[in-house]
This record gives sequence, C-alpha cells and structure tokens, in this order.
Amino acid sequence: MMEQTPSFISPPLIPEDLRLPETLKLGVLASGSGSNFEAIAHSIAQGQLNAQIQVLIYNKPKAKARERAERLGIPAILLNHRHFRSREALDHEIVNTFKQHDVEWVIMAGWMRIVTPVLLDAYCDRVLNIHPSLLPSFPGVDGVEQALAAGVKVTGCTVHIAKEEVDSGPILMQAAVPILPDDTSETLHARIQVQEHLIFPRAIALAALQYSE
Repeated sequence: MMEQTPSFISPPLIPEDLRLPETLKLGVLASGSGSNFEAIAHSIAQGQLNAQIQVLIYNKPKAKARERAERLGIPAILLNHRHFRSREALDHEIVNTFKQHDVEWVIMAGWMRIVTPVLLDAYCDRVLNIHPSLLPSFPGVDGVEQALAAGVKVTGCTVHIAKEEVDSGPILMQAAVPILPDDTSETLHARIQVQEHLIFPRAIALAALQYSE
C-alpha cells in the first residue's frame, strides 16, 4: 500500500454535509485510465454519494475507462474526436448523447479535450472538471510537471465548475499535497491521484447543493 503523506482538504466537509435529497444523474467524460470515474462509481456504490452514472463517453478507442465501465456495468459510448470536423461538432454529439441518457450533471474525469460553449451552455454551471494542481496555479497540460519545475513545496488537485477558459471557473474543493525532495512526476502524480479520488465525489455533492435550482 502506498505510504500516505499529510494532505489538506478544503472545505473539510463531513459525510453528513453531503446528503442529497435527490439522486444526481451523472454523465462522465474520460480520455484515459478512468480511475476518477471508478472512484466516483465506488463512492456511489458505498452509499457516500447519492448519484447514478447514466453513461460514460470516451474519446480514445483504447482508453482503459471503457474496460472499467464494462466491469462496473455502466454503458460506455465511444465518440472519437478524430471523426468530428470541429470541437463544436463533437460537443453537439456529446450533448445529444447525454440528453438521450437523461444526464443532469457532466463530470470531466480526465477528459483531455477543450470543451466549447455548446456543452457548457447546455449544462450551465453543471460541468465539473478536476485538475492536478492547486488552481489558479499551473493550469493547462502537465500541471504536475509544472509544479516540479517551479520548485514549489506544495501542490495538489482542484475540482471546479468548468468555463470556456481552460481550468478556470469557480473552485469547489481542493486538496493540498506536499512535494517531497525525491519526488518524480510519477510519484507525485500518484499521491495527487489519491486525493483526487477523495475529493471528486465530495465536490460533486457540494456542487449539487450550491448550484441546483
């Protein structure tokens, strides 16, 4: 088991603060391994998050997220971004697919595509993203590598409401992770990912409490 190092989660919500009166209907976007996707599914199965994942959309044919979805019994649909003429065309199909599956909230769990107003307007303030840094520091690609190169002593992860500007939007929850003297991008990313799995389900519930009508 990976040795745990001290971390700090803000806001420090307890399970009692996150009880939702209605079941959230989630649509998940993932491009890679899907570990955050599975962490959310596990939180739902454990009764920690009152939600249901309606469908997973993945954009890379070999994404491991599809295998996780199959094992979890969650519908998974491939929308290969290379088959669309523009980002907007892809987002139109994402919105159509989510509407067909009665999705209410969009969860970007390692979605490596820039989203457009087509998706953001269809789910206004209901598109959540996770990023491996303490935003607004180190936005964009390679957030972990940026932190190491900058020589900072603390980094972490952030869940926020997605807006058109990359890695912007209101911050919902963050977890701080210390950078150790011998850290590599692989070891640091692995420790950040532990915290991502903790805060993402909590941030989803927090968003529902703050942004639901």
